[in-house]
Amino acid sequence: MTTATTTRPTAAADPRASAPLISYADGVAHEVAFDGRAFMVRNRTTGSLSQWKLDDAGADKVLAQVEGDAAYATPHVLAALEAFFAHHPERKAVTLAGADRFGELAHAGVLLPGKDGQTQAFSEQLWQQPGLWLPTVHAPMAQQFALTNGKYHPRRPPKPRGMLYQRFIPWLGKTFSFRSIDLERDLPMFNRWMNDPDVAKIWEEEGDLDKHRAYLTGIDRDPHMYSMIASFDGEPFAYFEMYWAKESRIAPFYDVQDYDRGWHVLVGDPAVRGKAYATAWLTSISHYIFLCDPRTQRAVGEPRIDHVQQIRNLDKSGYAKLKEFNLPHKRAQLVVMLREHYFCDALWLPRLQEAGAHAS
Repeated sequence: MTTATTTRPTAAADPRASAPLISYADGVAHEVAFDGRAFMVRNRTTGSLSQWKLDDAGADKVLAQVEGDAAYATPHVLAALEAFFAHHPERKAVTLAGADRFGELAHAGVLLPGKDGQTQAFSEQLWQQPGLWLPTVHAPMAQQFALTNGKYHPRRPPKPRGMLYQRFIPWLGKTFSFRSIDLERDLPMFNRWMNDPDVAKIWEEEGDLDKHRAYLTGIDRDPHMYSMIASFDGEPFAYFEMYWAKESRIAPFYDVQDYDRGWHVLVGDPAVRGKAYATAWLTSISHYIFLCDPRTQRAVGEPRIDHVQQIRNLDKSGYAKLKEFNLPHKRAQLVVMLREHYFCDALWLPRLQEAGAHAS
């Protein structure tokens, strides 16, 4: 009999365990270099440094800053914590020595009281801190309701522009990012992607530049949607659409909530359609959705029912399949990711399937 178990990658099994990691705390690249149980954080813009060590205290681990001209700098602390959890994905928490110096992080929920009067940082809370991944952090828009096409919904914030999200992917050694679309710059690439036979089979939006200019302009004028380009190390590979579900075409098909968000994707570069890349962008789009507004409790999607690979990827990434339903242009599978599921179960990491053979 063969059984499969879901596990997390461990630092020992990661061939990049000693490679530098990049953290984008406060929107600035911080390089983290490892040397056994010690590591150094360096701000790539200013050159400021901090050095850290990891000690054992029984079953616990204690992270302590030992020296550096960036003492007490919040971005360095955040980068150090991100690096710790990246190298110890099996850990949910770490004790931070000298945590009383970082009251701002306590108010943000990054640091919480632990046992024996110690202060601990938890991965679940850390990964909900937008300042680690969003170059510009906006306060959630104050709630005011509006009526659009017969749909009663919260008024939506202005569409974001420029770089929107940055995340270093340890298992690729690359930075994944989202930026807002630039119509004149990106239109030829978008047109080429849309006319790719593999993409056209799913999207059914083949056409010339004028058609695609009108398509993107229409989205830009729609308050409930916006367009993004995804890149690895600055090289574009995919197009994404973000939408507020309550104003969308799927709202009538489930118990939609005010801040549910959904997305569509087109992977235009055939070289970036492999499993390792899909894991990176799928875990990142969910993360980005939940970071944009803390009131968003669900990420949703409606892939074509015959897009088998996409549904399989969504399933492996933690999305629940709720039901099939009909839209005017397709039969769709409704999928949902809960905020609690994403952060409690660390779904920013790939879930590795390890098969073991057992004699019956």
